[in-house]
Formats: sequence, structure tokens, C-alpha cells
Amino acid sequence: MTRRTSRSIPALVLGTTVLVTGCMTTDPYTGEQEVNKTTKGAAIGAGVGVAIGLLTGDSSAERKKRALILGSAGGLAGGAVGNYMDRQEARLRAQLQGTGVSVTRNGNNIILNMPGNVTFQTNSADINAAFYPVLNSVGIVLKEFDKTIVDVAGHADSTGPDDKNMELSQRRAGSVSSYLAAQGINAQRLVTTGYGETRPIASNDTVEGRQQNRRVEITLVPVTQ
Repeated sequence: MTRRTSRSIPALVLGTTVLVTGCMTTDPYTGEQEVNKTTKGAAIGAGVGVAIGLLTGDSSAERKKRALILGSAGGLAGGAVGNYMDRQEARLRAQLQGTGVSVTRNGNNIILNMPGNVTFQTNSADINAAFYPVLNSVGIVLKEFDKTIVDVAGHADSTGPDDKNMELSQRRAGSVSSYLAAQGINAQRLVTTGYGETRPIASNDTVEGRQQNRRVEITLVPVTQ
């Protein structure tokens, strides 16, 4: 696995017709009410078969390559994307409630946040045996909803040398990706990246913040026709 560097990608020009319907749902992880939005009619231009939200960034070229391969085999029609991801989100929430893995929605992308203290031993890329059933549950849903790219990203806190954090984040992402592949997930769907300490979601000045930053995120991106 190689360290990826940021590259500038020209903006894609596309026309999008969006129909948004909202309903209130309860987040089982926080107990808060939130609006569940179904986004429909997303038209992806230039034959790029992946949602626009993840077409820029460190692994964008790899995502686009996978999307083109998968899209040519049959992707989602524009109007069906939102409903498809809604159903997948509901299945994931049902499977992962109480596991320590959070499920969030960003447009048509679904993000699974797997805290490092739940998923791995300290300073190790070996998956905790107790976490296997959780990944098995994720695998069941991924096989049922197979029209997505599965972006597996490893992250670290700022403790220790940068190169060690990068290497550990890459190995942890690789462990999760390899486990999912062993459960029968098509390897063409899997994109694996390590970001080290470069993308914190909390302050590294506190124990709690560093714990949040040590994580693996799985982002599910719909593949379109």
C-alpha cells in the first residue's frame, strides 16, 4: 500500500435535478432527532459513475477508475440513487445499533465511523476478535447493496512520529479492507487509503479527542450508470 498525495482535479460540470423529501428520524447513537433526506435525480456528467461528493481528494483517481469499471457493469439510474442509499442506511443502522460504530449521511454518501479503541488493539493493526461480528454485519449489507464503492480510510492521532502514524493508519485500513474482501466483497469496490494524523475530527490536545481521531472510516459511494 502506498501513501497517496493530494492532486488537484478540475471541477466537473453537470446538471442536477434534485428532489428532496425529509422526515424526522432518531439517531440510535445520540438519541437526537435528525432529518433523513432523500436526494433524487442526481445526474452525473461525462460518464463518471460515482457520486460527486468524493471525486476530489487524495484517492479521487482511484475512485473514478473503480466507478467506471463498476458503472459499465450496471450502476444506479440517477433518480434511484437516493432511495437506494436510504434503504442501505436503514439496514446499516439496524445492523450496527449498539456496536460502537456510528452511521452518518452526507448527501448520497454513507459514512461508518469505527473507533480505533473498539476495532484494534493499542498500536496494532490486528482487528479485535470481538469486532469480527460487527464487520460481518457490515459485509452482509454491502453484499445486499452492491452498487457502491467502499472507501476504507485509516486515521491516527498526533501522538508519535508522523511516519509511524501514517503507516499504522494504512495498515489498519488495509486490515478492514482485507477482512471485507474475505467476506466476499468484490475487490473492485474497495479503495483503501491511510491518512495518518492529517484529518483529525477532534482536538489532539485531549485524551477524548485523540481517541476520536484514532479511527477507520468506511464511506459508501453510489455507483451510477
